[in-house]
Amino acid sequence: MTADTSLVLTDALSELAADRALLGRTSTAERVAAILRERIARGSFRPGTRLSEERICGALGVSRNTLREAFRLLTHERLLVHRLNKGTFVRVLTAADIVDIYRVRRLVECAALRELGEPPYRVREVRAAVEAGEKAAAAGVWHDCATANIRFHQALAGLAESPRTDDLMRGVLAELRLAFHIMDDPRRFHEPYLARNRQIVRTLEAGDAAGAERLLGFYLEDSRRQLIEAYPEQPVD
Repeated sequence: MTADTSLVLTDALSELAADRALLGRTSTAERVAAILRERIARGSFRPGTRLSEERICGALGVSRNTLREAFRLLTHERLLVHRLNKGTFVRVLTAADIVDIYRVRRLVECAALRELGEPPYRVREVRAAVEAGEKAAAAGVWHDCATANIRFHQALAGLAESPRTDDLMRGVLAELRLAFHIMDDPRRFHEPYLARNRQIVRTLEAGDAAGAERLLGFYLEDSRRQLIEAYPEQPVD
């Protein structure tokens, strides 16, 4: 582990300690998994990072059995991978994973807009995510801009008002965040999409769901192509 990687992991564990209060009095595996999933979605744990049971248990104040069950849940969601006699690691995606993630995103996000019905639409959370991304970009904090972009797409899917869709997209978008780490220049990757996010929310505010869906379709294809072009042919597992 390099010094930079160790520092990032230490910061991530500090963030987990702050999340401890979210567990309340009952630290079920599902709640622990939700916290870890959220931290992966925020980019706190990089692909290939080994997750120390001892340090995470200490940060969250949970038992090893609870943490291991949370690991099992996240492994089933393809966010983690267990290696015999080595431990549990944040998964490294393949190019095929990226293709499949975007296939799911088109099926879910575009359908959410297609099925909106009559305006006006409840786009408050979508707009808030756009504004958060613009604020992070203005400050030059591209890590937070990436997080805001994930929130934007979660909010778009959330327009379907379906708890099952929300659960599905939380896992899909957390998995997508693992792919963002391959982009050497996060500003170059994320900055052009800020204006496109704003355009989509304005189109929804104008009551044009079909137009927003068309914009989103082109957007997703451009994003998919960028990631695939940047992806190593044989990522290290």
